[in-house]
Parts: sequence; C-alpha cells; structure tokens
Amino acid sequence: MLLPFSPPSSSPFSAMLLQRLLSSLARRQVPSAFPLPKSVSTVISRPAGRSRLGFAPGQSFELPPMASSAPTEDARRSSFVPLPPSPADKAMLYKGLEATLGSTFSSAPSFPPPNPLILVVSGPSGVGKDAVIKRLLEVREGIHFVVTATSRPQRPGEVDGKDYLFVTKEEFLSMIERDELLEHALVYGDYKGIPKQQIRDYMDKGFDIVLRVDIQGAATLRSILGNSAVFIFLVAESEETLVKRLVARKTETAEMLLVRIATAREEVRHLKEFDYVVTNAEGKLDNTVKLVESIIDAEKAKVHRRNVQI
Repeated sequence: MLLPFSPPSSSPFSAMLLQRLLSSLARRQVPSAFPLPKSVSTVISRPAGRSRLGFAPGQSFELPPMASSAPTEDARRSSFVPLPPSPADKAMLYKGLEATLGSTFSSAPSFPPPNPLILVVSGPSGVGKDAVIKRLLEVREGIHFVVTATSRPQRPGEVDGKDYLFVTKEEFLSMIERDELLEHALVYGDYKGIPKQQIRDYMDKGFDIVLRVDIQGAATLRSILGNSAVFIFLVAESEETLVKRLVARKTETAEMLLVRIATAREEVRHLKEFDYVVTNAEGKLDNTVKLVESIIDAEKAKVHRRNVQI
C-alpha cells in the first residue's frame, strides 16, 4: 500500500516524523478495529535531489513487519515520537494520523446532550417543599418551576403567579374542561393543577422542569408520565420534627393540624413509589438542595436517558 506524502521542502522534520510514526505503528499490536497491512511503503516526494534523510525523489522504503506480540520495553522507548515544534508540523502529524487510520477525526460530540428533565417533588405537608425548590432555583441555572394553579385562598406573603396561580373554583373548573391541566386534584377541599403549556414552552428552551405536587398528584403524574419523569420524595428527620414545623407555620387550626398529621402518616407509606428520597433536615437546607442537584447530575449522566413528551 502506497501512501503519498509530500512534506514542505523547508521542513524535513515532517518526513522524519511520519517515518517514525509509521515505524512505531508497525511495531505495535494494533486493535482489529484498525487493521494495518503487514508492511507499509511510503513515498517521500521532494522537488529535486535527496532529502536530508537520504532518500532519492520518489524512492520507497519498506517498514518492518508488525510484531505479533507486545513490544519490549526497549522497543517502546525507541518508538517515542516527540511533539512537532511548529503548528505546521503538528498539522502534518494530524493528517498523517488520519491517513494511517484511514479515516478523518470526527468533531461531533462523543455523546448527545442530555434531554430536559421533569422533576416531580413531593412529600407531606410541612416538609419544606417550597423552601427546597426556591433555593434550588437560586443556585442552579436552566430550571423552571411550573407554577401550580389552585383555588385555595392566597396566604400572607404569597405572590400570585409566582407561588401559585390563584383562581376561583369556577375558573379552575373551566381550565379542566379546556384540557389545560396535566393533572389536577381536590386537596383539603381546594383544587390544585399543573398547566401544560408552561411545561411545553420551557422544555422547548432546554429547561429542566420542577413540579411541586402532593402525594395524590404524584401518583397521578406517575400514571401519566411513567418512568419518563424523576420522582423525589422529601421527608423530615422525624415525625416529631414535622409536627413542630406545622405548628410553627400558624396557618392551620387544631382540627386542620390533626388532618394534616394523619394524612402525613398515610403519605409516608407511599415512599417506595418514588425514585429518590431526600431528608430535608432542620437548618440544613443547602445540604438538601445539593442532594437534589446530585440527583439531577446523575440523571443527566445516564446512558439510558429519560425522554418525556407532554
């Protein structure tokens, strides 16, 4: 096999480099994916006279046959090819490598970029879902929190369109009729639902989506999305800690607290239906968020990725 090669007349280094490169490849055990002939002939072309390596114009030289076993330590040392001293020689080396392998080097990504994720965050009331999501949005780019529509009254400090989309019960029922919600449920006497269009718009921009739902909503989403979404269950360190948080909120009556605690006990039974469980320990919000970020990073590094369609 003849590989024509014409280095610049002013750079004998390139010819020497290719000779040593081919000699090195000939002495090594080459994987079967890149078979080389048992001998390689290379034509060195110069305008006139002999090259500094002693070859006449158009003269061919025969390289030794490939070794059938791994080279010795001395052979490995002698086959070392130094880096070229100039950009022109490096370009020549690059072309020589491609010619020897019989293919060009691809500039395409080694692995396609990850798909946008849908993160379904759930857990008992009072576990800190809002605080975790808020902090996550502050420290990580490329995430959109889908604002849930609800018919419940707005609490002090909540912002319409940011914390929830506050609508009347009649408006919510109209959204259901128009099929505008991915899922909806009646929770503690009030409606909650996830608008579809928000998800589509931001996933088209490459954003990961965060959904905050109760256990009932998570079960509904699991039936709709299957394994295409990532389901994360937040828990407190203990039931006692959870009750203290509910009491500290001062947003429920004693009767409502009893309902929420009883509901929380039932909800924890569904923990095994989720992909991940994260403990939101008191005073360690940043640690909780780092765990959630680790889950996102791990999901994006998977070979078999989730692919969701809304």
